[in-house]
Amino acid sequence: MDLFGDLPEPTQVTNKESKPPQPPEEKRGEKRKHDEDPAYEVTEEKNEEEKKVCKGQTRLMAYVAARRGEREEMQDAHVLLPDMSSIISSPSSQVSRLAYFAVFDGHAGARASRFAAEHLHHTLVAKFPKGDSENLDKLIKKCLLDTFRQTDEDFLKKASSQKPTWKDGSTATCVLVVADVLYVANLGDSRAVLCRSEQGEDSGAKKCVTLALSKEHNPTIYEERMRIQKAGGTVREGRVLGVLEVSRSIGDGQYKRIGVISTPDLRRCQLTANDRFIILACDGLFKVFSPEETVQYVLTVVQDTSVAVEKKEGQTEGEARYDAACQRLASEAVRRGCADNVTVILVSIEF
Repeated sequence: MDLFGDLPEPTQVTNKESKPPQPPEEKRGEKRKHDEDPAYEVTEEKNEEEKKVCKGQTRLMAYVAARRGEREEMQDAHVLLPDMSSIISSPSSQVSRLAYFAVFDGHAGARASRFAAEHLHHTLVAKFPKGDSENLDKLIKKCLLDTFRQTDEDFLKKASSQKPTWKDGSTATCVLVVADVLYVANLGDSRAVLCRSEQGEDSGAKKCVTLALSKEHNPTIYEERMRIQKAGGTVREGRVLGVLEVSRSIGDGQYKRIGVISTPDLRRCQLTANDRFIILACDGLFKVFSPEETVQYVLTVVQDTSVAVEKKEGQTEGEARYDAACQRLASEAVRRGCADNVTVILVSIEF
């Protein structure tokens, strides 16, 4: 298998005249989580001249909103690290910027999500490739795979030492920004999407499209179900043993021997001058919003000057609008009836 496969360019454009088809609603519940040899995908640009990749000039601003919803406990966790370069020893000269953003959605408790939020990026820093290399992509891939495996092993060791044993598990969706390249690693059903402006084929005018940066892992997917069944597990009512809704996760020690793994899917995406923002969110958001709807919702708040926003001290108008869009998106998910925890990270991209 090649290191990089092709990630198809999105063809659906969300606008008032044409809405992309939405995937069928899946049953949700308790979560837990895909593949011995994960797909590692790279976005290929169709027109490099028009895309105008601007290395080293990107400005990233991150915002977060978290809502407990109707749950008794907040089991989500998140991390915003817009600058990790200073804590890397002997960084490569190829790494002009290192940033990290992550959302973790816990189930059966909050201990796995909190552990991952506290420890995963430290393990990532310790394993990050040092010095210059011709194979930086391969080294970063290995670093991410090793980091997820180590984080899972460390949590399971701690969980098994408790009386009674912790049964917590967590999804993980992490975006590592190296210079102007996104590396996305994910387990479970939290998601990451990118808003990109593209030339319309008909009118020639630019339109915003939604590009998926992550892959959901649940036992209803054929490859996931086959792995679980080969390991001696069963899938009932769309869940592992009729209980666990995800097929890959950090934690969930009681399911690890029957095919629930901690190997993430990895994707690589070169940022371009046409990229607007990234959304990372737990499934609480996507129970009531399609990915395209989330992008359109943010665009409305950011672009429509008739939508009033409150500007915090030191914020520009643009920053205030992204901040407001993030907060309103999370609140709207709750208003639409999502009873789950909702965490949204919005990262604006400016060249």
